[in-house]
Amino acid sequence: MNQKILNYYSQFSQYTDPGLYKDLFKVLPDEIESIGSLVLAQLIHRYDLDNIASGITKSPWYRQCEDDNFPTVAAILAELYRRNRAGFIKDRLLQDRLVLTCRFVAILTASILKSKGIPARVRAGFAPYFCFNRFQGKSATHFIDQYWNNKEKRWITIDVDARSSWPGFNPYDISEGSFDFPADVWLDVRSGKEDGKRFCHFRISDLPALPLIASKLFHDFFSLMNSESSYLHLPKKINFENLANFSKLAGGELKEIDQLAYLMQNPDKNFEKLQEVWETNRDFRFLTGALLSQDGSLS
Repeated sequence: MNQKILNYYSQFSQYTDPGLYKDLFKVLPDEIESIGSLVLAQLIHRYDLDNIASGITKSPWYRQCEDDNFPTVAAILAELYRRNRAGFIKDRLLQDRLVLTCRFVAILTASILKSKGIPARVRAGFAPYFCFNRFQGKSATHFIDQYWNNKEKRWITIDVDARSSWPGFNPYDISEGSFDFPADVWLDVRSGKEDGKRFCHFRISDLPALPLIASKLFHDFFSLMNSESSYLHLPKKINFENLANFSKLAGGELKEIDQLAYLMQNPDKNFEKLQEVWETNRDFRFLTGALLSQDGSLS
């Protein structure tokens, strides 16, 4: 592996930077599974608030998802320590946990690994292994992590937030083909090799296939560029908040996305080309959504 690439993914992004809490991360366990268990002990997934089977029955009625409140690791940590000065503890009380979803689990995990000098990157795509009944036979939007194992000289794909009923599934070393990376999905659906109906959004059930897949493709692209944008922040023509924009994409524009997907199928081999796209393509780089707009003014 090119050392330049490993150095790149050793750096914090604006989202994964733990700020003043960096040194506190260094005393956490080094074992990946222990790190994952500790991360999950600080959080509640929004799905669990209404999921009786989860056993979470003491959650107050007014609790709701806090994704929009804590978009960065520094913000997550500040609130965790505000609620309990003990910090990362295995027995954090329910009322002291944050209600956050998979992107936030992923950036927090990546931040801890980077703090320990381990190259790590967040990845976006689709998980076919969820055990929730409503996802049976489908692959749902998800964020996960990869870290560089220097001993084995490979990226290891992990999902500390995995909920799977697959026999032999190992969330701390996900085998190739067990996670649907959006570059492969986009190209397969575009070519007719794959049925786009197999892919679904975790919460929004009626999104057309290509806009949904494109959204994950760009979330993954931004993550590969060490800029893990939040769910609603997407390029203007891709943002599924306005599907009319996507429907107006011309053939040449779709082929430009195809070319990006081809590069992302092998992000290490094509790292410099991906960086060139990142540094030069305005339509791919400028985000909209929430208060963001392409011209920099309020939406």
